[in-house]
Amino acid sequence: MKTLMKLLLFAVLEVLLCAGFTTDVYAQGLWGMLRHNDSLMTARYRSGNIDTAYITRPQTKWTVRGRLNVSGAKLEVEGVELGTPFRSEMTADYKSTVSLGVNYLGVALSFALNPAKLLGKYKDFELNLNSYSNRWGFDFIYQNAHNFKGWHEAEGAERIVLPPEVLKLKSLNVNAYYAFNHRRFSYPAAFMQSYIQRRSAGSFLLAVSGQGQKAETKAQYESVLRVTNIGIGGGYGYNWVPRQHWLLHLSGLPTFTVYSNTSLKVNDERIPLHYHFPEVIITARGAVVREFGNMFVGTSMVFNFTNIGDRSQLAVHNIKWRTRLFVGFRL
Repeated sequence: MKTLMKLLLFAVLEVLLCAGFTTDVYAQGLWGMLRHNDSLMTARYRSGNIDTAYITRPQTKWTVRGRLNVSGAKLEVEGVELGTPFRSEMTADYKSTVSLGVNYLGVALSFALNPAKLLGKYKDFELNLNSYSNRWGFDFIYQNAHNFKGWHEAEGAERIVLPPEVLKLKSLNVNAYYAFNHRRFSYPAAFMQSYIQRRSAGSFLLAVSGQGQKAETKAQYESVLRVTNIGIGGGYGYNWVPRQHWLLHLSGLPTFTVYSNTSLKVNDERIPLHYHFPEVIITARGAVVREFGNMFVGTSMVFNFTNIGDRSQLAVHNIKWRTRLFVGFRL
């Protein structure tokens, strides 16, 4: 019996030792694989066809950034109805969110909260996606808003106050750019802080914009306005480095509509709307960044303006903007 117990004890010890050896080998293999992947990501992150006298990558691998985001929207309509000029203006409630983002060698993850949404004070939905690189980038903005309020006035009549829920707006705005001088001019240096602009530089930009919109109005009459526009154009962006650790960015991208499909239906009566030159979609961006060693603070802004239609019949102006305050550090 004692012999059998000894054999069992030796067998258990042998299994434990083998398991420990296997675990150690597995851990070493996993650690080696992680180090290999990190080396590949680092090499990819550091490489690139850039002029390092103008732009460089940060020396660190990690970037942590906190942001306060505020956005708004406005819809302006003016035209002539039965020979009487009229004008309306509707403004949506501001949307405010706080977010925290982490970037590791160009791979980013962020999380955002809307305090008013959590408290039930903001019921609209808005989605903002953006990606900026030195060569190209885009903004994708979707909004489903029911909280517009404003006014309507016609010539010779008193102004009418329009309460919330009169206008329901679903809109999608997409704009993209291509930077020709991407070796020296960096959009992400101003907006993502994944590059550092060392010297002032600018670039001509190629731009494509698109907008889709459905606006439903329920007041003294019911109307549905549907808009689809695609624009092509170009502009210019400039990163100004007035002194070390400062960066000021400004860019403008006007695009002219090359495809337009607009329809208006009022009380089940369809009103034809024709293209009127020039119909434009304008995207403007601005930013200010200040660095303190491995820390940075700043603010940025994206502004979208769309003009379609003709005042002699119906003209629609859409304004969408977003501003950010941010602070971060690199590790």
